[in-house]
Amino acid sequence: MTRDGVGAAAPRGGGRERVTGRQPYLADIPIPDALHAKLVTLDCARARIVSIDTSEACRVRGIRLVMTAADLPQPVPRFGPQFQDRPVLAVGETKYHGEPVAAVAAETREAAEEAVRLVRVEYEELPALFTIDAALAPGAPLVQEPALRPGDPCAGTNVLREHRFGWGDVDAASDRTRGFEAAEPRPAAGQARPTGDEPAGTAAREPGAPIVVVDHAYTFPMVTQFAIEPHAFAAAADEDGITVWSTIQHPYWLQRVLAKMLGLPLSKVRVVAPDPGGGFGGKQHPKYEPLVALMALRAGRPVRLVLTLEETFQAVRRAAARVRVRTGVHRDGTFAFQDIAADYLVGAYADIADRVVSKGSYPACGPYRVPAARIVARGILSHTPPSTAFRGFGNPQVNWAVESNIDEAARLLGIDPLEIRLRNLARKGEAFIPLDTPADGAWEQTVRKAADTIGWGAPLPKGHGRGLAIGIKSGPTTGLSYSTVRLLADGSVVVYAGTSDMGQGARTIFAQIAAEELGAPLDWVTVVMGDTRLVPYDAQTSASRSSVLMGTAVLRACRDVQSKIRSMAARLEDVPEGAIVVEHGTLRLPDRELPILDVLKRGLGRLGGEVIGNGEMRKEDEPGHPLGGSAAFWEFNCTAVEATVDEETGDVTLLRHVTVSDVGRAVNPLQVRAQDEGAAVMGLGHTLMETYIFDEGGRIRNLGAIDYRIPTSMDLPLELESATVENGDGPGPYGAKGMSEGALLCVAPAVAAAVRDATGAVIRELPLSPERVWRAMRRDAGPKAAGGGGTA
Repeated sequence: MTRDGVGAAAPRGGGRERVTGRQPYLADIPIPDALHAKLVTLDCARARIVSIDTSEACRVRGIRLVMTAADLPQPVPRFGPQFQDRPVLAVGETKYHGEPVAAVAAETREAAEEAVRLVRVEYEELPALFTIDAALAPGAPLVQEPALRPGDPCAGTNVLREHRFGWGDVDAASDRTRGFEAAEPRPAAGQARPTGDEPAGTAAREPGAPIVVVDHAYTFPMVTQFAIEPHAFAAAADEDGITVWSTIQHPYWLQRVLAKMLGLPLSKVRVVAPDPGGGFGGKQHPKYEPLVALMALRAGRPVRLVLTLEETFQAVRRAAARVRVRTGVHRDGTFAFQDIAADYLVGAYADIADRVVSKGSYPACGPYRVPAARIVARGILSHTPPSTAFRGFGNPQVNWAVESNIDEAARLLGIDPLEIRLRNLARKGEAFIPLDTPADGAWEQTVRKAADTIGWGAPLPKGHGRGLAIGIKSGPTTGLSYSTVRLLADGSVVVYAGTSDMGQGARTIFAQIAAEELGAPLDWVTVVMGDTRLVPYDAQTSASRSSVLMGTAVLRACRDVQSKIRSMAARLEDVPEGAIVVEHGTLRLPDRELPILDVLKRGLGRLGGEVIGNGEMRKEDEPGHPLGGSAAFWEFNCTAVEATVDEETGDVTLLRHVTVSDVGRAVNPLQVRAQDEGAAVMGLGHTLMETYIFDEGGRIRNLGAIDYRIPTSMDLPLELESATVENGDGPGPYGAKGMSEGALLCVAPAVAAAVRDATGAVIRELPLSPERVWRAMRRDAGPKAAGGGGTA
């Protein structure tokens, strides 16, 4: 490996600019003559729009455009990555708190804000649905008109779509327990005995019974991405097309949406996507770009819309969920079956939520040998902001439930929580989900490393508890990435890639690959991104795919350059091309070595020039697979924590938090650690504090940074330790796997297990707020349970 190349802990490109505030975000980019846009919304979730009077707003000095649905092409265009259900502006009825009914554009921000206040909307507030139960209740109003989903069997209900996965015979496995009474389990020595007030659930067990069944329901909160840069959009008409600026993660996807809506060829739609200030999935797909584009075309001037943090809360979020899990376990601790029903509260429009539901629930049984499985997952429409992709992509919701249920089973059987996982964990090469990628790592190494690091089994001080959990997530199931690499005459390199660097460090990784392959110093490599007019196609930036898919495209482009340099050397040195090896920026001939730069200069000659290479990485779809394709790799993580709880307040303090991920090969160990730690801290948000709060009218009452809590430095674990397992067994460059989401997946069940180990309190609803923990401690008062990783 070179000093600057693969394996080096090179500083992240753009990292200093981000933390010092010097990085120019979309709001900072000069766009001459641009108008300022603002949205007009209603102060309720669902309302019938009776009329909109814009006359006073139009008289505001500096106002240049007021647009309502009546001013748009008719019928009002709709868009969406899976369903074409989202209108550019609300049509007839608003569906959630914050949905715009009109938009204004003015010379100044102040004029735009004044005009918004003067738009008069007459409306009738209508009954609205904010919970899973309300949406599924008989006679509940429909969130979407059935005509939006013609031929869909779920149209006419508030179920967006239902997915059924499984294998084996769950009913037959369940029959082995039939006839046994649901009984209070016998606690292990020192374990708290459940009280009559324990949350609803059952455990069927009889002396000599072959299987114990643990049956509980768990809830996961609605939370937002809270990226440091709010969503922003701008548009300007070109001579015969349009240029759109966006904080989007998928520029080429946006290009297709706009080209279709505006009736333009792709070549006439340019998308400029500067490095976003965080995305976490919330910036994957179009939101207000179609509206801003239509406003710019109507106004004949560039238009820019920058959302406030509060408006961003109303634009993107993670799906809340309720998950019921029935886990059947043999007396020896091996799993008999998993029966999982997951309902995701996905909001008013589909966005990418249906894919979140299906892909998140498909591996719901975890990385274990499960002979029989039944998984039923549904997206439930509601009058809440549309849910989007979010780091973890539907997996944290089911992982919280399944891993917590495994802990319950371990306690019932008197088996150590670590041991029950190791007994069932799939070994490398073992098929654990039919039709999908076998276990692609020595996962037991990751689990044991986490357990050893936390000191699993060592004595604990009084009032302390340990918890451990495992998380798994499918990487990309399909994908297509192109890259072009130019080796310039002086040995410097330009890499072109369509990936969005939203903070995950893709620029640095691609530069390190080029430095490794072509022998250039890292600071001689320039990576060009974020402009569909300049960079080749990349399908999307999601699913932790950048290092694996685009990284491979960059690697192949570099090796295309190498092959041309090899041909140069063969000609210049009169050596058979097959006898020349290019590696780490050096050509090895049968009798000597030559730097690439030496061959490059002689080969280019007096005319100069450059050597250009192209690379492609393609993962085709797989017809017949439930997700359209198998996992390119698995993100695998084990998290272990040690915690204590204040008996007077219920406040949880994490004394140690250990996260270990199977990364294949760390192209940049510094960035791997940063991603792992960042994901772990983000996971603490939904675990301990984050949740949307709605009032009876569906208004979000904790919009913004003051009332919506996210982890700060005051909430971090006293010790946060990140480690990796590297066996070079991934499909990416040099054996790398994606890893940016794994450390978030299983934070909640690990922390909840530690809280129970410390206090005996059983909690199946997130977040573990001080009040919720305090109430559970009083409900479940009893001696601390043993067997959770230590003894008091």
